[in-house]
Amino acid sequence: MPSNTTVELWTLYFFGVLITLLRTYARISAVGYRELRADDYLIWLAILIYTAQTTLGYHVGIVAHGIANNGMTDTQRSTLSQDDPEYAWRVIGSKIQLAGWTVAACLLWTLKLCVTFFYFRLTIAQNGLGTYQKRIHIAMVLIATSFVAVVMTIFLSCRPFNHYWQVSPDPGNSCQPAISKPILWVSFVLNVSTDIFLFFIPVPMLWKSSLRLYKKMAATSVLSAGLLIIICATLKSIYVIVDPVNGGQLAAEWGTRETFIAVVTTNLPMIFPLFKVWLAPLLPSTFRSSSNKAYKTPGSGFVTIGGGGASSHARKTPRNGTLITANMTFDNESEERIVKESSDIKMQHLNSPAGTQRPQGAIVVSKQVSVTSEELGNEHSVR
Repeated sequence: MPSNTTVELWTLYFFGVLITLLRTYARISAVGYRELRADDYLIWLAILIYTAQTTLGYHVGIVAHGIANNGMTDTQRSTLSQDDPEYAWRVIGSKIQLAGWTVAACLLWTLKLCVTFFYFRLTIAQNGLGTYQKRIHIAMVLIATSFVAVVMTIFLSCRPFNHYWQVSPDPGNSCQPAISKPILWVSFVLNVSTDIFLFFIPVPMLWKSSLRLYKKMAATSVLSAGLLIIICATLKSIYVIVDPVNGGQLAAEWGTRETFIAVVTTNLPMIFPLFKVWLAPLLPSTFRSSSNKAYKTPGSGFVTIGGGGASSHARKTPRNGTLITANMTFDNESEERIVKESSDIKMQHLNSPAGTQRPQGAIVVSKQVSVTSEELGNEHSVR
């Protein structure tokens, strides 16, 4: 493997891990350790798989010298001795390529599942978003079934299995893992189709919200960054089809870029609010909004992209900001509460003149307005 390719490989890996660390920092800062959800843990499973993929990519160049059992004529195959070091390189290279397809599928589909759980977290506590939740459930089924299909294609398209690293005689295209068309087409079609389906889950909800136009456009650009994965997957496939000899190496390079972009775009919605906070002094006043701004949809509660997100649990006060809530109940004349004997509300909890006894079943009239402000953990009550 050329030195510049090795440098690119590990550089992309470094930034992928760094961005994941930023994502975790942003989430913990917003909601705390106890409020982390499934996607926050799945992303680190993806990083472990990403580490394995990067290691395989490094070894295919260092150990196998970037070659496998493809890109050879029949004459070259017949004249290559098993005692030749090149023969061993091609065998180990084929095995690494096969492992690389498997690990790449595990990584990409784990990231898809991470995105799906993120969408589910945004909608689970909201009213009026049942349609989107159904789409998310469909996405989960599609991800599971497509992953099984890809893995089965990898392990069943070449029979017997050991022909995957056979050098001589020619095992055929299906048994050359670097350029196997069955693996290539199945993984490409299912990868792209699931990405497109995931993209169209949040966008309609976003554009039906009450956000300003420029915020909708900014959020859409963040979400549409995942479409870059489709571009990389397309280029990877084209190289294999157009150039069967050198296409395997080029496809491997674009596959590395594809997984890096997948890692970045999966984390981007979570770190976008963090960047907004850091860059706020440099932005125009119209863009200086809190990272905890909500996407409000008609007839529903708030949905946030990044930050804390929507949760069925009580939201905590962000550590890096101020959360002010005002709960006010107004009536033209008064607020009437009928307190019965079986009520869970204790009479002594209602403000009453000292020594006054209220009969059971009485109507209690309250003319107070309560404004509660919570600022950085300090509570003030004005009555």
